[in-house]
Parts: sequence; structure tokens; C-alpha cells
Amino acid sequence: MRGGPYDYLIALPIAVALAGPAAAQAAEPELKVPAPVAVSRDAIPVPEQKAAVPDVKDDKKTASKNNTKEKKPKPLAKELFSAKSTAAALAPRAIGWYAKGCLAGGVQLSDAGPEWQTMRPSRNRAWGHPKLIRLLRRLAAEAKKEDGWPGLLVGDIAQPRGGPLMTGHASHQVGLDADVWLTPMPDRILTVKEREDIQATSMLDKTRLAVDPNIFTAKHLAIIKRAASYREVERIFVNPAIKKALCEMSGKDRRWLAKVRPLWGHDYHFHIRMSCPNGGCQAQPPVSGEDGCGKELQNWLKQIEASLKSKPEPKPGTKVIPDSERRKITMDQLPAECRTVLDSPAATAVAGETKAVEPTTATAKK
Repeated sequence: MRGGPYDYLIALPIAVALAGPAAAQAAEPELKVPAPVAVSRDAIPVPEQKAAVPDVKDDKKTASKNNTKEKKPKPLAKELFSAKSTAAALAPRAIGWYAKGCLAGGVQLSDAGPEWQTMRPSRNRAWGHPKLIRLLRRLAAEAKKEDGWPGLLVGDIAQPRGGPLMTGHASHQVGLDADVWLTPMPDRILTVKEREDIQATSMLDKTRLAVDPNIFTAKHLAIIKRAASYREVERIFVNPAIKKALCEMSGKDRRWLAKVRPLWGHDYHFHIRMSCPNGGCQAQPPVSGEDGCGKELQNWLKQIEASLKSKPEPKPGTKVIPDSERRKITMDQLPAECRTVLDSPAATAVAGETKAVEPTTATAKK
């Protein structure tokens, strides 16, 4: 059977298919195609997806901030109390322990009076319980009248609301401690600058184990004895070398010596500690009836002698208590009432205890 004129178009593909690859290559021109290359999926660049990929640095910063918030230290009580420039408008009360407490209703000893002047006014530490302020004024007047002491140079008492101090003392927190210089007051009103700059005189000789007899006199004994004789006074702290001199210079009346306690430092001043005048403050155990001039005093002098061999003693007035753990007190370590003292509004000026005006040249000369 003969096919039509277009039958060869149908037959051609069939023939090619039957002929296989060889026939197809003969029919088609050869194409040069590069060999396939195996490509790893990881080698294909992928556009950065910032939202999908966690930023490790940001996570670390966030964690660090969270840790900082959790570990942020509590403010120290000394920073909070030293920032208060006025007393709390509360009834007068000494609260807590001498070295861990505060002061409500404090009164400021005026800068200058007939028989006293306050030193280092920039510290703002001339505040105390009203009974202590009255005791200091009484001591100043009686020592001048009865003992020939020209007047008191009063050092640190307490801050306006008591509490831990930024520098110096560990005590002086409840308004019942006061430092009185052993340097007699001059016969004129010192300027503010002089009260800031004048250095106190040490009573010790070069050995620092005894007083200098040219400096420490019977008048020093008289004023310390008078302060110790007050019923309200609980302790008088002095350098062990001064205690030794008092023991040697005292006559038959030695009962008052029991209150005079030897302690480090205190070579240029004596420290008055008043007994607790109200509920809420902690008193010290009463002193024994012994004069303290025996074995206890000798042990103190031996300790000082040993310390002098290990390192030189600092100059008077330059010794600073290190910022130990006992000075890192926070508010939750103080009596709860101290928070009320800290947050209370400021008290108004107390009559009779206002600050003295800077003396003019003419007044100072007079």
C-alpha cells in the first residue's frame, strides 16, 4: 500500500526513536554542555535574616543589665545620714547603740559661746542630744570658774540626725559622744578658717608611752576629773599614756578614775560618753570600782609599744579608721526607728543654739 505524500513526516520520528541514541546524535549537531557540578546546599549564599537569627551580644547585654539590677548594692547608711544638714523634727531621743544608731530631735551647739568654741565647722558634727549639749556648756562654765581652764575647744559630737559618719569615728552616732580638745581655748573668738585649720596639740612625748610634762599639766587633770565626776557621764576615753599620767598625778580621791578608760588614739583630746537618757538606746555595762591603774593599763602600754615597733604612729589628728565591714552599715541594720528619723521633715532652729556670725576683724581683735 502506498502512502500519501506526507507519510514520511510521521515515519521519521518513529525511525529515529527506533534507531536509539546513535541515530539521534547523527541527526542532531553536537552541543557542548559543561559537566554538572555537585553543589553543597551550605555553599549557596543565603541573605541574612536578622529577625530570625538571635543576637548573642544583645542577649549578653540584657543578662548583664538584669544581673546589675539584682546585684545593685544597697546605699550605705553613712551616705544617707551625712546628706542631712538639719535635725529631725521629732522629740529628742538617742536610738540604738553608740556605734549603730541615730539621733532624733538633735540640738546644735552654737559655734562660739562665753566658754567654748566648736572646731571643724564644715563637718557639721556639732549636734547632740539636748542633755549632752547642756552638759558640755556646764563643763565649760564650771571648768573656767573652778579650775582656771580658759574654755573648751569642742571637736566632733554627731551629725544632725546622728547615724554612721562618712569618715573618722565608728561611734558618735546617737548624740551622746563628744570630743573635747586638750588644747586650751585662746582668749579670743577664732575665725572660721582658724577653726578649720588649727591643729590640736598632742599630750605625748617622743616615746608615745608617756605624756610630755611641759604640755600636760594639773589643769588637764582637773578638767578630765570634773567631766568624769558628772553622774550623767558613763565613760571618758583617753590615750593609755594619759591614763598613766592621771593615775600618777591623782591624790587620795581616785574613784573617778574608774570611768577614765584607756583607748587607742585620744592623745590630743578626751572623749566624753554620756549614759543613755531615754528608752530605746543601749547602755554600756557600768564600770567596776577599780581605778584601772594596774594590770589593764600595763597591758595597754605593752600593746602600744609593740605597735610602734611594727609601724610608725601617724601624726595627731591624721589617723582614720579604715572602712571595714562594721562601717558598711545599711539602713536595715539600724534600728527601725532610724528610718523615721531619716525621713522626717527638718526641725526649726532651737532658741539659744543659733550659729555665731563670722567675726569681723575688729571683733576678733577685741
